[in-house]
Amino acid sequence: MMNQKMHNLTEEMNTLLANSIPNSNLGTDLEESMSYSLNAGGKRIRPVLLLLTLEMLEGDKSKGLATATALEMIHTYSLIHDDLPAMDDDDYRRGKLTNHKVYGEWKAILAGDALLTKAFDLIANDQSLNSDIKVRLLQRLSFASGHLGMVGGQTLDMQSESQQVNLTTLEQIHHAKTGALLKFAVMAAVDIAQPNENIASLLETYSEHLGLMFQIKDDLLDIYGDEQKLGKAVGSDINNDKSTYVSLLGIEGAEEKLAQHKTEAYECLKQLSSEYDTQYLDAIVKLFSERES
Repeated sequence: MMNQKMHNLTEEMNTLLANSIPNSNLGTDLEESMSYSLNAGGKRIRPVLLLLTLEMLEGDKSKGLATATALEMIHTYSLIHDDLPAMDDDDYRRGKLTNHKVYGEWKAILAGDALLTKAFDLIANDQSLNSDIKVRLLQRLSFASGHLGMVGGQTLDMQSESQQVNLTTLEQIHHAKTGALLKFAVMAAVDIAQPNENIASLLETYSEHLGLMFQIKDDLLDIYGDEQKLGKAVGSDINNDKSTYVSLLGIEGAEEKLAQHKTEAYECLKQLSSEYDTQYLDAIVKLFSERES
């Protein structure tokens, strides 16, 4: 049931994303570069998580579609920039040439910039939401994607290359770099559905555990993942001399840390289960802990 649900939501997001970048009259191929990465595949886990959370909270799914699209645009822009030679210097993403390998570095930078700004445009012009909710979503997304969120986490990550960081610093990096947009996915649904404060608090804690789970699993897959399933080379963390959960804790220690966050995420959902059907958010925890790509 979960596989079919994920498939249906993923296909719905793919359709929305494919139609989200209108052609301009400027005579450039910037939109082609934007669409190349936006429509290059992927699990769409962040927008799907937003929609699943909204459905659990018995909210109107249609009210989350524009925000879910915006979220995937910001995630995609971050991948375009991460792949650039000045950062991770990757040639492939999801089994396809990275944006700068197809369109050149300067256009890849501008495509990322344009996706970032288009995301805020989508939410600001969403006619299904009232102004108060839109302002709250824009505030939350600005924080999650900015210098105290994803961009700040990426900066700290880049600054920490070739340095041995402790576990506290590593978690600080990934709460921001990886966790911020996953947290936004859950909390955007909270902003739209507006449950009580206790429900909101439990979902916030759940989302924080999800973010760390996702990164720990990423670190493990960089060691033992299947390159064909990942769509990129493994071992890049070692090559870039990055501190990871595996380098700090070893494979067994990283697996134990993953299991700890998995248990705590389930505990949050257990407390919600008396009021809501948590089956799909339970399944997300399982997916994050067992994924192969």
